[in-house]
Amino acid sequence: MFIQYKSEEIDQINVFYREAGNRENPTILLLHGFPSSSHMFRNLIPKLMDEFHIIAPDYPGFGNSDQPDMANFEYNFDNLALTIDKFVKKIKLKTFSIYVHDYGAPIGFRLAVKHPERIQAMITQNGNAYEEGLMSAWDPIRTYWENPSEENKNSLRHLLKVDFTEYQYRDGTRKPEAISPDAWNMDQFVLDRPGNDEIQLALYYDYQNNVKQYPEWQDYFRTHQPPTLVAWGKNDMFFGPKGALAFQNDLKDCDVHLLNTGHFPLEEELETSAHLIKQFLKDRLA
Repeated sequence: MFIQYKSEEIDQINVFYREAGNRENPTILLLHGFPSSSHMFRNLIPKLMDEFHIIAPDYPGFGNSDQPDMANFEYNFDNLALTIDKFVKKIKLKTFSIYVHDYGAPIGFRLAVKHPERIQAMITQNGNAYEEGLMSAWDPIRTYWENPSEENKNSLRHLLKVDFTEYQYRDGTRKPEAISPDAWNMDQFVLDRPGNDEIQLALYYDYQNNVKQYPEWQDYFRTHQPPTLVAWGKNDMFFGPKGALAFQNDLKDCDVHLLNTGHFPLEEELETSAHLIKQFLKDRLA
């Protein structure tokens, strides 16, 4: 059994994805965060592919997918979710569980609201859907939402530099020296592509529309009650543990685990995360 590296053309954009496992098994759609790509799942996929069918795409402007010009593609979360929705249809996924991390949450939850019949279960690993989960690290971005001046926009550019990319991976971890630099260097390679900074700044600005959709997502949780595993890095500078615990307010079958690590739990808590995912889905999808 091996991982396949493929792409599908969606509206003249090549969307890269990783696929592994038998399509006869339950599917997990892995939706990555910022500033990463399906590369963040490089170690998780081999842990899951013996029992599950795995699909892990890169969004336009991320990873190995195309980076269309901003004049030809609107970089907002509605449009990224629309592209992934079309991708899911094209590769003929009927039902699946979603794993969401960071930016994967606003994309995955949009898919769930639009097609609740497709969603068998949810796994959220630092994928936020509640105001109480937003930490003070969001304050400079909130300032930009309130006043989208060039000065406030430019104040965010340091968030796209290698020092901060590395910091996101190492902050909140128990053993920072155990985190592979391959992770942030791969992300930074894409962030440094010409034009990618403006794409990421556009998504920072649009993130306010995700916060506005939180009530709609919460209504989906209450109405459809997808079984949900929350496996959260509790030391995340962006999305705090209150955001993890808040899922229990709306979901009856909600298994919450606060892991002693940072924003990217798979880098330090791979074995625990894989075990929790396998056990949770086997119990719910049997």
